[in-house]
Amino acid sequence: MKIGLLIYGSLDSLSGGYLYDRMLVEYLRKQGDTVEIISLPWRNYAAHLTDNLTFRLPPGLDVLIQDELNHPSLLWANLKKPYPVVSLVHHLRCSELRPKWQNWFYRVIEKRYLKSVDGFIFNSRTTKSVVSSAIDIQKPSMVAYPPTDRFGIQVTTEEIKTRAQASPLKILFLGNVIERKGLHTLLDALSILNTEHWSLDIVGSLTSNPAYAAAMREKASGLSASVHFHGALDNAPLVERLRAAHLLVVPSSYEGFGIVYLEGMGFGLPAIGTTAGAAGEIIEEDKNGYLIEPGDHKMLAVLLQKLAKDRSMLEELSSNALANYRLFPNWEHTAGEIRSFLSEISKQKSAS
Repeated sequence: MKIGLLIYGSLDSLSGGYLYDRMLVEYLRKQGDTVEIISLPWRNYAAHLTDNLTFRLPPGLDVLIQDELNHPSLLWANLKKPYPVVSLVHHLRCSELRPKWQNWFYRVIEKRYLKSVDGFIFNSRTTKSVVSSAIDIQKPSMVAYPPTDRFGIQVTTEEIKTRAQASPLKILFLGNVIERKGLHTLLDALSILNTEHWSLDIVGSLTSNPAYAAAMREKASGLSASVHFHGALDNAPLVERLRAAHLLVVPSSYEGFGIVYLEGMGFGLPAIGTTAGAAGEIIEEDKNGYLIEPGDHKMLAVLLQKLAKDRSMLEELSSNALANYRLFPNWEHTAGEIRSFLSEISKQKSAS
């Protein structure tokens, strides 16, 4: 097949969504498909809307995958589709935490975009449900969980048992340092606790929102020397941080899936996320982690204090996290289902 993937910016960007896109491209090319990357420049939302004045879909493809993030740029281009278009939906912009009037505006634009495509790939059941509440989905669709097995299982049950007894409690925050990921909630929680009981490693881009990152550095400076900013890491340096941690905490205000929670569980890390979005499809309360309300730093502090003191509980959660990781399908299987889905849509369009 000749497949296109339409994204903003670079496919090499370090985020869960771009990891999904990148590994899908890698898989499709290994199967002998030609994959063309169509990249539009990152700008603000209003500027993306002006893309409709000039941008048109490229010719010569069998099917085009559009990262739903690009929706404001594609309203006009999708009116004259020369081939089927499939939207890869990580999460809707209107699901994020912001003033209601802004999300109302984004919802209007996203609904128009969603109605313009021929099919959907959703990264979670939650994302499918959210889109279903916005439009009546009567087009082909599938749920395809993101690639979370790139590192495989990196710890043994014996290592988990030994690690659980080490002090202090080593907390890992893994995500771009932007407001949606909730680092401020974690730092507020830690400000309540005795600094001798914990250490925090923060792994993620500090350039995605420089003003917020600077504010978080300032907030962290008033806490303890036990807070370490590492910037964006991948491969061996990231594996090192995951292996060293006891616990993954990303109290995001919304996650369409939350690749990071499941990746952490491959290292036996219990996860603390929030009730907003799809984290609940991965995290089982009091079994392999916890879910708090977005912004509830007091409850987060209670949970962190509990795990710092009760290492038998930490060990149990860690073992359960590793067991939960094993239940999810591997990426080769999922990507194969995506390829079959794209092939079927392409054939149906050709037949019609």
